[in-house]
Parts: sequence; C-alpha cells; structure tokens
Amino acid sequence: QTRLVESGGGVGKAGESRRLSCVASGFSLEYYAIAWFRQAPGKEREGISCIKYAEEITHYADSLKDRFTISKDNDKYTVYLQIDTLKPEATAVYFCATNWGSYCQSDFNTWGRGTQVTVLS
Repeated sequence: QTRLVESGGGVGKAGESRRLSCVASGFSLEYYAIAWFRQAPGKEREGISCIKYAEEITHYADSLKDRFTISKDNDKYTVYLQIDTLKPEATAVYFCATNWGSYCQSDFNTWGRGTQVTVLS
C-alpha cells in the first residue's frame, strides 16, 4: 500500500523552529516529486515547495522560501520541511503530496492526512 504520512506538527511559540517529516510507504522517493502544502483555517490550500527526483527544488510561494526549506533523504523515505522563525500566521495543517511524476509541475493527487502546526504569539 502506497501512502504518505506527515509528522512533526504541534504547538510552538513565535520565533521557534520546527521540522516536519513526510514518510513514504510502499514506494521510493528517488523517482517522484514530493511537495508540501498547507491550509490555514478559513483559507485555501497553499503550495509551499516541491522537491523532484534530482533534488531540484521548486518554490510555490516566494514569500515563504526564506524560512521554509524542503529536503529529502531517499534512504529514509522521508521528505522534510524545515520551518524557521515561526510566525502565528504559519498556523495551519501541513500536507505532503506526490504526483507520481518526476517533476513538480503536474497536479498532485496522492496526499497524506496532514499534521497540525499551531504557533502562539
């Protein structure tokens, strides 16, 4: 069974850092693009960034790329999202997803259940 499972969410304070993990089961990350998205309360889902098979990174939001860093460890079947200098507006459910392709431009159709990040001011 192929699936993605996010973890690492929780409650933090503004200014702290947090690293989220997305673990893939049933398939190798080596050949597929994986992206991180988030959805804040009352807002539409927002793309953060994507890492493709060659570890080239696509940023979906220029406003986030300085504090949000995507990386992956193929041996651990894990894609990470490092969030630095947390801000209250980062409060959201964070999802990872794959489009079963090698590039980040295609639509993402397989999603994890998400992990909640709450940032207190």
